[in-house]
Amino acid sequence: MGTWGTSIGSSDTHADIYGAFFELYNNGKDVSEITEILISNNEGLLESPEYGNDFWFAIAKAQWECKQLQPAIHEKVRVIVESGSDLKVWEDLDASKGDLEKRRKVLDKFLTRLQSDRPKAKRRKKRIIRQPLFAKGDCLAFRLETGNYGGAIILEAQHDTEFGSNLVGVTRINLNTLPTPEDFEKAEVLLKNFQSWRDEPAIYWKMRIRVSGLSLINIVGSLSVNKNYLVETEKYKYSWSGGDWGRLSNDVDCQLNSELAKPRTVKKLLVKTLTKGSS
Repeated sequence: MGTWGTSIGSSDTHADIYGAFFELYNNGKDVSEITEILISNNEGLLESPEYGNDFWFAIAKAQWECKQLQPAIHEKVRVIVESGSDLKVWEDLDASKGDLEKRRKVLDKFLTRLQSDRPKAKRRKKRIIRQPLFAKGDCLAFRLETGNYGGAIILEAQHDTEFGSNLVGVTRINLNTLPTPEDFEKAEVLLKNFQSWRDEPAIYWKMRIRVSGLSLINIVGSLSVNKNYLVETEKYKYSWSGGDWGRLSNDVDCQLNSELAKPRTVKKLLVKTLTKGSS
């Protein structure tokens, strides 16, 4: 579930969406435009209540902090809370009675907060430029829970933001030796169909924050990435991951474990498809 507590903000989904919202906000975009971008880029995520509820909570919180809470977003959150659908998600994930009661109180308090008037809109932050952690084309290797090596490729490095963002493409590499650039060239991108994912490619933006576990990642070479992922049609196509860099293996581990009982998707996406583009 990617949740570490009962508070509204204690989930990877909330952290990702809230962080992406305010990156766009601090870059000067209007609240309504930001909301449209994030909804459009996370349609797959919104199909699952497990992740969708936290998405709407993050949007509502961010809009309220900007004093621009849209009635439709407010209503969506009200229905989620008052219908008990979020608590049902927690019940289905075997949350304890104590955590369910804490979550219920948090949800009620959050809805009450949204009904109040924030004194001042959150100010846009002055941009502090940070360099991304990795260069475009870097091939990253990391250990999987089996002891084998997995891999991810850096598809883009964004230098003109306060977060120093990289676009990461996680692969299906699963080797007992360190992978080489040649292994990355012929690798498939990981398509997730574990839990409620529907063949979603494990491609997302990561910021220069939450770097615990970074020492577990090795750069094993580099590939040429010809596609420009900073153009508008590509830049906002992928979601944000707020998880630690040291957790790059998480999607691979979950997918491989799932495939012990459930077949992988028949679809395939090759790394070279992502690197050879000309846009």
